[in-house]
Amino acid sequence: MDSERLNYLPGYELVSKGLSDLAEGRFDSVEALLIAIGRPRLLRLGFDLPYQFPKQPELALYHHLGAVYGNAAHSKYYALIRRIVSFARALEGRQFREGT
Repeated sequence: MDSERLNYLPGYELVSKGLSDLAEGRFDSVEALLIAIGRPRLLRLGFDLPYQFPKQPELALYHHLGAVYGNAAHSKYYALIRRIVSFARALEGRQFREGT
């Protein structure tokens, strides 16, 4: 994927950081776990994700956020999920318009 064309999409900062973390072998960062959660959709959008992800990335992300945010973990979790979904939807729309 051409990052120059993606950096204006909502949530790109999370995707970019997650891909960077994965490439460096960090599978437990918030952003890497978001990539793991969105993996099926991201694969359909053309991302190359040859990594071994945790079996339950949703649970791992929630536990990570709970350790950092305590009672606010629930709202933070869903805000992050909305961002990765927004990214995927925006990219799907762009690919549809461009016919790719």
